[in-house]
Amino acid sequence: MNERSQWSMVHGQWSMAMFTLLFGVAVLLFFGMAYPHHLHYQEQYQLFLFDRNYMWEIVKLPGGVADLLGRFCTQFFLFAWVGALIISVLLSAVQLLTLRLASWGRLYGLSFVPSCLLWLFLLDENALLGGVWAVLLSLLASWAFDHLPCGWTRRILLIIAIPVLYWMAGPVCILFFLLQAPKRLSWYYGLFVLLALLPILLSFYLPVPADKLWFGIHYHRYPTVFPVILWVAVLSIFVLTLIARALHRWANASHRIVVALCSFVVVIAGMGWIVWKNSNFKAEKVMQYDFMARHQQWNRILDTVNAEKPNNPIGVTVQNLALAMHGLLTDHLFEYNQNGISGLFPTVERDAISPLPTAEVFYQLGMVNVAQRTVFEAQEAILDFQKSARCYKRLAQTNLINGDYEVARKYLMALQKTLFYSDWANETLSLLGNEEAIAKHPEYGRLRQFAYKDDFYFSDHTTSQMLQSLFLSNTDNRLAYEYLLAYCLLTGDRETYYQFTSIKR
Repeated sequence: MNERSQWSMVHGQWSMAMFTLLFGVAVLLFFGMAYPHHLHYQEQYQLFLFDRNYMWEIVKLPGGVADLLGRFCTQFFLFAWVGALIISVLLSAVQLLTLRLASWGRLYGLSFVPSCLLWLFLLDENALLGGVWAVLLSLLASWAFDHLPCGWTRRILLIIAIPVLYWMAGPVCILFFLLQAPKRLSWYYGLFVLLALLPILLSFYLPVPADKLWFGIHYHRYPTVFPVILWVAVLSIFVLTLIARALHRWANASHRIVVALCSFVVVIAGMGWIVWKNSNFKAEKVMQYDFMARHQQWNRILDTVNAEKPNNPIGVTVQNLALAMHGLLTDHLFEYNQNGISGLFPTVERDAISPLPTAEVFYQLGMVNVAQRTVFEAQEAILDFQKSARCYKRLAQTNLINGDYEVARKYLMALQKTLFYSDWANETLSLLGNEEAIAKHPEYGRLRQFAYKDDFYFSDHTTSQMLQSLFLSNTDNRLAYEYLLAYCLLTGDRETYYQFTSIKR
């Protein structure tokens, strides 16, 4: 190889590295700037514990290692830019490993297609990161086997690797089988039979629906949803690799950087357009309001609604709560979009999304028991049966306010085993049973004073009476007063409105 050819090869490798870096930066900016609250959504609906029993319950199922790695990474989604960086690194790693499978040449841009499809997969807020890890583990295993010499040692290791990889990555490991299939058909059929027998045999021993053993347990939050895009990404790696190998001579006829650049631009522009068109920015806006309410960012909420008034139920609920927290709700109620009385107390659906903003309203009002029930039901509605770090924290708070210290201790001891909630859990544990400290606490002491003194039957049809009772039990409860008057204004109840405005005066 002459000096010019060597320089051309080095230049081409640096150019390819630059394209991968540009792709990673694009992923980072997208999830960090355009889709950050989807990452927060993912984090709040899992509870990753540094606990042996918790980890064993995950890894003992097929695909458990990929799921464990996905959950470990998802806990960092509490910080959107860290989560965006993790996704960027994972998708870039998939592209680089795909690149190692064949000599792409002019078809270099096609090596980005599987990563872009995984990007498309992650647009779904219920798509789990374990699916991406399953693809990555399969590619890593294939890359490792490509460096083994041919012979009986490799064949034996291949037989061992298939069940091990099925346990680690789940059914997505079929990618490894397709990429490593030997040329001898007898071996090919034998390995295929081995791979097909695994879910059949395990169905007799594992308490998992048989179809989940074929299509994956930990790839999507909804048990009945088949993650089509994930499987398209898996098969695309195999198909595109075959295409690159079949067109090897033509693909490598020219190594000019312009050709590689054009293939990169065409693929990224096309797939980028598909990603952008399929992004759910309406859901992102809803999740933004929920995130701000969760962290009690009342000033930021008002700045947001003043710039663009929300027209979705959760946005209106959070908007009204922020106005009430600043004592502005009754005076400025009709300057903002309203959703009738549902803008104050929206109907709680049987899902894991809508109850939490509503529970935040109940909690801030001092309706602690109602908030506790709503949060508990929201957690039980998580369809992949995970627990929620956000829900655990709120349930610990409500039980502490109610004086149910042993129940609060159960939630706090679980949170002690987390990475980002352990400090808060340790601080809160010191409050258990300390009535004086709770009374002086700016949040728990206030809400304990505002809480109902008598039992009552909770119903959507008695909202006015509940708010009246809440306010009359403690007339310092400014939030209950704001909500009561707003309810009267929205329902046209003039008599109650004038009655309570005169009391406050």
